[in-house]
Amino acid sequence: MKVIRFFQSIQAKLIIIYVLLILIAMQLIAAYFYQTLDSHYKNEFRDSINSQATLIAGLVETQYLNEPRNSDTKNLSEELTYFVNSLFAPGNTEIQIIDAGGVVLSTSLEANKQIVNQKTTKTEVTRALQGIRDNDRMFTDVDNTRKFATAKPIGSGVRVLGAVYIVSSMEDLYKTMSSINRILIVATLIALAFTAGLGVILSGTITKPIKEITQQATAAAEGNFDQSVKVYGKDEISQLGHTFNFMMNRLKEAIFINEEEKEKLASILTNMNDGVVATDEAGQIILMNRRAMQILQVKEEHSSQRHISELLGLTREEIDLYVHGERNTTLIDVPLPDDEDVQTVRVTFTTIHRRGDGVTGAIAVLQDVTEQEKLEQSRREFVANVSHELRTPLTTIKSYLEALEDGAMEDKQLAPRFLSVTRNETERMIRLVTDLLHLSRLDSKQALLTKEQTDIADMLEEVADRFSFQLRQKSIRIRIVAEPGIRPVALDRDKIDQVLDNLVSNAIKYTPDEGAITIYTRMAEGNQLEISVQDTGIGIPKKDQPRIFDRFYRVDKARSRNMGGTGLGLSIAREIVKAHGGAMSLESEPGSGTKVTFMLPVLPEEENAS
Repeated sequence: MKVIRFFQSIQAKLIIIYVLLILIAMQLIAAYFYQTLDSHYKNEFRDSINSQATLIAGLVETQYLNEPRNSDTKNLSEELTYFVNSLFAPGNTEIQIIDAGGVVLSTSLEANKQIVNQKTTKTEVTRALQGIRDNDRMFTDVDNTRKFATAKPIGSGVRVLGAVYIVSSMEDLYKTMSSINRILIVATLIALAFTAGLGVILSGTITKPIKEITQQATAAAEGNFDQSVKVYGKDEISQLGHTFNFMMNRLKEAIFINEEEKEKLASILTNMNDGVVATDEAGQIILMNRRAMQILQVKEEHSSQRHISELLGLTREEIDLYVHGERNTTLIDVPLPDDEDVQTVRVTFTTIHRRGDGVTGAIAVLQDVTEQEKLEQSRREFVANVSHELRTPLTTIKSYLEALEDGAMEDKQLAPRFLSVTRNETERMIRLVTDLLHLSRLDSKQALLTKEQTDIADMLEEVADRFSFQLRQKSIRIRIVAEPGIRPVALDRDKIDQVLDNLVSNAIKYTPDEGAITIYTRMAEGNQLEISVQDTGIGIPKKDQPRIFDRFYRVDKARSRNMGGTGLGLSIAREIVKAHGGAMSLESEPGSGTKVTFMLPVLPEEENAS
């Protein structure tokens, strides 16, 4: 596998290219050199043989054939052979002397003595005897020996006395060329080996920085940005290394900034009071913060890969309108676990646009507006109740005044009764307005508390004394129970008296004749003074108990109004207790009575002062 990866690398490709270039260059040079040398040697060989033939032809003409001789043919053949051999040492060359009739007079090759005095039919000889001087050829003998043959005429002018025929072997020449060819091949192989080694070294100088850049890029892809590429020079690859290091630093800074912003965003999303849900263009949830999960009552593993319509309880058509910006805000009700109540959530959609891509998603911001809705509902009910409470006595007063104006004033029996009703309704409106002003001051923290050390037992005894007449009228027994250890406490006596008066008054109103009321006080845990008023009255239904402290709320509206109540007494009492830093609670069983308890904090310095 390493070998395969090596041949797939740039270094191997550079080496192969370099070696191929050198190989092609060497082959071209060797081919050109071989062809040139071959041509040179063959021409030189041809010229040498031709020169020898011309020289021999001249000498033979001068010494032997040009003058008549008395010796016989055999002697002449021997003389010519001796003459030729004395001039040219016998070897791989055969020299034949031929007379004008084409008869071989002499041969330098001992093995061919039988052809002497025989007529030759060689083409070169025939052409030479005709006076043609350019007669040579190369051929391969029957024993695969490559030879060169040439024939030169003997004689000058038009008179041809004979011919010189030379046949020489070219094997030495070809052996020499083969040796040169082997030398060229060996030189080529050595050059290729040297080139390959040099290519490895030179290509390494190119591929090493590239490999380092590749390694650093891989490390960067895995999140390691601490290393840098070594720069070895000032060439293009070195410039690439500088650029890569610069890019890595910028990328490291960008990723650091991105991570920092991501952490900030994650922290903001985690700690913000509003829920955030991000979706893609199809409405699939891609992000939901913890607050959104709490509001929608879903777990983290159930939040992803869901359509937002499933979480919000809306149809997909409605979601499409919000995602594409045709609507912005809606209210949804989310059931609370283990509770019959629901929480109201305001969902505000913001469309995400990307340049050139249109709508790519939406962000839904969830706000729990349950309390705001309850306050708004309470405000509406408060305005309606105030309007109703004021309209009833005003209508009554108007009716009786119109009756008096129409003549009832003259009736001595009706006039006083009508005036009494008008006065009572006026006093009722005054009480209502007074209670509203009192509540307003308590709500706006404008009601100042004037605290003084108060004996709790004496305060409770005075409350019982104030209601003694009403208690005797209904034969209701009242009992004050104070545990030992209760010391004087700093509180606003007038306002706490108002609280106790309201609780005792309600207990008397809703307790039948010969009932009982108990006022109980003790020191509770955590330095708390506990005071409770318990009766044996008709009680309060379970469904009405959570709202009993709401303003203008009455269990039996007609009966309460007939008893002169405004529906603000318990609300004022609770606000007074809150102003003291305490709390008020209620326990009731229909038909068994009601117990209202309020707790007042006792500061340590008050205990010490006492």
